[in-house]
Amino acid sequence: MKVTKSVTIVIPVYNDVQALGRAVPVVLETISSISDEYELIIAEDASTDGSSELAAKFAREHAQIIHMHRDERLGRGSALSLAAKISKGEIFCYFDVDLATDISHLGDLLGLIAGGYDMATGSRLLPDSRITRSTDREVKSRGYNFLVRLILKSRLSDHQCGFKAFRTDVLRDLLDETRDIHWFWDTEILVRGQHKGLRIAEIPVAWTEGEGTTVRSGDIWRMGKAIFQLWWQLHVS
Repeated sequence: MKVTKSVTIVIPVYNDVQALGRAVPVVLETISSISDEYELIIAEDASTDGSSELAAKFAREHAQIIHMHRDERLGRGSALSLAAKISKGEIFCYFDVDLATDISHLGDLLGLIAGGYDMATGSRLLPDSRITRSTDREVKSRGYNFLVRLILKSRLSDHQCGFKAFRTDVLRDLLDETRDIHWFWDTEILVRGQHKGLRIAEIPVAWTEGEGTTVRSGDIWRMGKAIFQLWWQLHVS
């Protein structure tokens, strides 16, 4: 699908040099077939494995690539927020550097925003989604998303899939209220958007768990705590 609006794609990176090297050529080839006006921001957060040097090399070689480097690791959500503030595209999109979500869905995702939606997100939990991941991670993901729907009254099936797009102006307005700077950022953005009555689309995707991807018990505890904190912010504070 071809879109007529300008697009900013962001890839958050932290010590992902091999995945970054594989992803950038694929992303450039894919987005160039979808939009004639685009930029790719590599949001690299204090990497020490060569990711910073590789991102800088890509930026030197391709005029459409911006290397956004930070000397201190400040969090994935924080990096996405900063990228949204400096982006030039009318559509803001991001996905994980390991391309766990099949990038063939990118045209559909961007087309939803170009067609009038405020937000669009991939989902691993819709009936037509095709996912490959461990049973342990599947159980934890479904439990987490159940709690978000139960406590925060979300209507979406999957909040943490790293494959999302927004109208850039809408996202910037939400950032004024968004507090999380780490992994809960995705959920908070979607929930706050629903509370404001924004138009949000959810699409099934093909998704494959990346090597070395783990969800620890401590992560689950922090996510649960973040759910209740957001509930408090929305209803009490």
